[in-house]
Amino acid sequence: MERKEQQFSLWYFIIVLLGLMIVQSLFLSPHVENLTYSEFKSLVKERHILEVTIAEQQITGLVDLKGLSELLPKEKIEKLKQFGKGEHRFSTIRVEDPTLVPELEAAGVRFTGTATNNWFTMLLSWIIPAVIFFGIWSLFMRRIGSASGVMEIGKNKSKVYVEKETGVTFEDVEGIDEAREELMEVVSFLKKPEQYRRLGGNIPKGVLLVGAPGTGKTLLAKAVAGEAGVPFFSISGSDFVEMFVGVGAARVRDLFAQAALKAPCIVFIDELDAMGKARGISPGGGNDEREQTLNQLLVQMDGFDTNKGVIIMAATNRPEILDPALLRPGRFDRHVAIDRPDVRGREKILKVHAKRITLSKKINLAEIAAKTPGFVGADLANLVNEAALLAARRNKESVEMIDFDDAIDRIIAGLEKKNRVINPQEKETVAYHEAGHTIIAMSRKYADPVSKVSIIPRGISALGYTQQLPTEDRYLLKKTELLDRLDVLLGGRVAEEIVFGDVSTGAQNDLQRATDLSRHMIMQYGMSEHLGLVTFEAPLSPSGFAMMGPQGQKEYSEKTAQIIDEEIQKILEQSHKRVTLTLSAKRDLLETIKTRLLEKEVIERKELEELMEDYKKTEKTVSDKNKK
Repeated sequence: MERKEQQFSLWYFIIVLLGLMIVQSLFLSPHVENLTYSEFKSLVKERHILEVTIAEQQITGLVDLKGLSELLPKEKIEKLKQFGKGEHRFSTIRVEDPTLVPELEAAGVRFTGTATNNWFTMLLSWIIPAVIFFGIWSLFMRRIGSASGVMEIGKNKSKVYVEKETGVTFEDVEGIDEAREELMEVVSFLKKPEQYRRLGGNIPKGVLLVGAPGTGKTLLAKAVAGEAGVPFFSISGSDFVEMFVGVGAARVRDLFAQAALKAPCIVFIDELDAMGKARGISPGGGNDEREQTLNQLLVQMDGFDTNKGVIIMAATNRPEILDPALLRPGRFDRHVAIDRPDVRGREKILKVHAKRITLSKKINLAEIAAKTPGFVGADLANLVNEAALLAARRNKESVEMIDFDDAIDRIIAGLEKKNRVINPQEKETVAYHEAGHTIIAMSRKYADPVSKVSIIPRGISALGYTQQLPTEDRYLLKKTELLDRLDVLLGGRVAEEIVFGDVSTGAQNDLQRATDLSRHMIMQYGMSEHLGLVTFEAPLSPSGFAMMGPQGQKEYSEKTAQIIDEEIQKILEQSHKRVTLTLSAKRDLLETIKTRLLEKEVIERKELEELMEDYKKTEKTVSDKNKK
């Protein structure tokens, strides 16, 4: 294939070069009249020759046609006159004539001699312009085609790794033990295929890794290749789809052809949803390029035999929008779910990433894992790196616990901005707001414990934040737990109302989250006594959008929509009343935490618990006095 492309380019260049030569000889070159030597001598005597260049075999120069006599044949004179009066170039064959130079001197003709031929003139006249044209043509071809030429556009862009180049094994994969064990079977087949063929078993053709971004899908695929010691083809789903029709299908064919030559091997397609979305009618009618690419992938997966040792792996974080034909048995028939790691999984992942940095002996990775709920592998890798950078910036010999705490705050809440100028009134409002969140969180049975409260501005718009850390990973939440979380969200807004009798814009994010939570309780979780056991969440279409009725209509009536709004408003109002009662009863504690925040800006969990204990003792003393 490559030889044909080079021949094509060379012949194209030769044809253009010949065309340039013909155009130059016919249209661009000046007219040169060929004279016999005798005619030349006659014109010299009559003083019609203006200048002469004498070469080894040829004489060239300028002839003046003005007042031309009958020295030349009549047909020659008529031919010369066709070019008009004035000076014209001529050429004649040189003859050994010792009288030529004296005659030229006598006639006053300027003459020079040269001992070289015309190869240099010819080089300047057409070879150099041709080279310039070829350079412009090559640049144009590179711009409209790929980096290796326009004819390479149908080749796939996959990267081929071998075991030593991936550098990843199952020892580098932690926190997703179930998925790792699932893929050990693939490694076992690639190492010992005869063990499965002996009993007539077939390895799954395709393995689909499903999980949230950053959970380690690509890392796990590389680990499979590294453990098996086979070539690893890695390509993104978006690399198949181009603006040119048919290119994606050609790349799919080329990828599977290369994989068959490298068998046993692993073909890994990252971000499969870029090319594997559910097929449908395109807006312009007919199939688009992406659908043709998907069709070709389906055909290729049906046509190859896994017993040859080619395993197809793919990763996606949006399995709900994939075409059903991809997920049927015989294609991607094994699905491996990679969930967010739990606290033990996070600790194992931290141990893997912490190997490359210098840790203090007092570091407790289990405590760090408990402080990072919801973090995936990529988040934890970033956390370790941020902690190391902070320790280096502070000129420390090792990374300490405070560096990890600051890194967690930076990742969750944003960069600390101590230099931001805030007037005292705004700072006091922020202190009351965060104190309200803190008191409600510490007063609710099912709310997550408060780890830290701060009024130092962070990120783009956060003027303060209250950090809550769960005591354990939770997968199910009861209605009472959701209501407690709703109360915590409204704590800051209600504190401002109680103290100032007014509200600020600082609760915008809290109100948004509270509204979303209450809407989910009504529309998704069926937690409304009035509406009953009904869910109103619109199902998702294969393209990932919420499906409505005809012309975008909802699947419920306007009356039901009004009831839904009323139920949401009811939940929020009830929560507002509960929070108002709590903060009004604990006004003294609200003032205490506000004052401490203005003094220190940051209050840790231990100090908060001490303030809470002191308040309870004071409250009990006052209660006992009132009874007496």
